[in-house]
Amino acid sequence: MKKTITVILAIMLGASVWVTGCSQQEASPTPSVTPPQTSTEAASTSVGEILDYKIIGIDAGSGSMLKTAEVLTHYGLDNWQLVEGSDAAMTAALTQAYAEKQPIIITGWSPHWMFKKMDLKYLEDPKNGFGGAEQIHTIVRKGLKQEHPAAYQFLDAFHWEPTDMEAVMVQILDGEQPADAASEWVKNNEEKVGKWVEGIQPVNKEKLTIAYVAWDSEIASTHVVEHVLEKRLGYEVELSQVQTGPMWAGVAIGDVDGMVAAWLPSTDVSYLKKFGGQIEDLGPNLDGTKIGLVVPAYMDITSIEDLKN
Repeated sequence: MKKTITVILAIMLGASVWVTGCSQQEASPTPSVTPPQTSTEAASTSVGEILDYKIIGIDAGSGSMLKTAEVLTHYGLDNWQLVEGSDAAMTAALTQAYAEKQPIIITGWSPHWMFKKMDLKYLEDPKNGFGGAEQIHTIVRKGLKQEHPAAYQFLDAFHWEPTDMEAVMVQILDGEQPADAASEWVKNNEEKVGKWVEGIQPVNKEKLTIAYVAWDSEIASTHVVEHVLEKRLGYEVELSQVQTGPMWAGVAIGDVDGMVAAWLPSTDVSYLKKFGGQIEDLGPNLDGTKIGLVVPAYMDITSIEDLKN
């Protein structure tokens, strides 16, 4: 049974661009994309003027948005507006712009299916405002080890690669339900899954709650974790879809048992500082992540510094 704590407004595009992979949520209205200009206009107009100084973001309060706001200030780009929305609204706006070869700047991260479906690039970050490569960590509540040792052992052992996560995300994008995509991935990766649960004694329908944010990457990882907990270890798992702040707070106060969606050491650092003494960090479940400003490859800007022009 899945419990949705936060429901986001449904995406409605003029031509109805539907983005699969966030089927567990309704998303915010898709931000408008500035129509492309003629070559003559573009030659005399800055990228800021073309885009009305707007960067398409995701849900307010997410580590990615907080970090991007810091980076804009760091580069002296306070005239730029970071448009709040959701993962689905952002990818819908990107998909529409990309199909029409329009300019757009988004808050992006890897791994994500959009890099497999579109030719995109990160803007260079010469001041290292976003930091280097990150990891996604597993965070659990205090006391989980004593109360649910089997779940704790598995969550501590859970670790996969960006290509694994992308495989699940692409299946969801192509129309699979998240639970079905997770089930198929587990079936096709028995050796890896076997190592996660090796030596763990299954339980008899003990209940767990796992929180996640409605990003395509976290939808993929959380449903894989749910599948293994239920089908291999005998738990009854309730998924709680929340925004980033409530996800961390839920683990800290014990309302949920854990999550596999903490981007560290940079993106979610403010939440780690706030709740670090109230949670247990089991370490990374995925290495080699990245966040930054992303544009289609056909745009002729290459650096965040270019946004000053």
